[in-house]
Amino acid sequence: MGTDQRRDEERKKLRVSALDAPFQVVLVEPEIPPNTGSVARTCAATSSPLHLIEPLGFRLDEHSIRRAGLDYWHLVDVRVHAHWNAFEAATAGTRLHLFSANATRSYLEADFEPGDALVFGRESVGLPETLLAAHPSRVWGIPTSGAVRSLNLSNAVSIVLFEALRRNGGLDGAFTGL
Repeated sequence: MGTDQRRDEERKKLRVSALDAPFQVVLVEPEIPPNTGSVARTCAATSSPLHLIEPLGFRLDEHSIRRAGLDYWHLVDVRVHAHWNAFEAATAGTRLHLFSANATRSYLEADFEPGDALVFGRESVGLPETLLAAHPSRVWGIPTSGAVRSLNLSNAVSIVLFEALRRNGGLDGAFTGL
């Protein structure tokens, strides 16, 4: 066994048990493959299913996934839905949290519970206004102090998902190694 391989085996990883009812990450009509790839990696790291609502701004065939650098794709529970209504039918009864750069309430006020769906929109325009209007009490935003229009999609997903996990014990439990 080589020195580098031995060093990798000796290095401990910080791990935690997954929630019994994981948070579900939902991307509505994502446009940019590397953003979706980054979100997929976060989903793999947190055992969170990833729902993709079509149309997508990219193809999901093996060549396209490999070319986009989505090297964690095989570790993610990916569920593709032809449209929003198909997603709703497949996840009936799931509580929604919709995220918008135009929200008036902070995600820090959200009442996250395991199994909830965290819903994010297209990189260019966000979630459709009709969807936001249909769920006004479930719309949240990430406060910023700078002049940027919004945060990168994959960053927004990470911020919200890890806060939801933190609040619900998804970052507690049986840690192994350090």
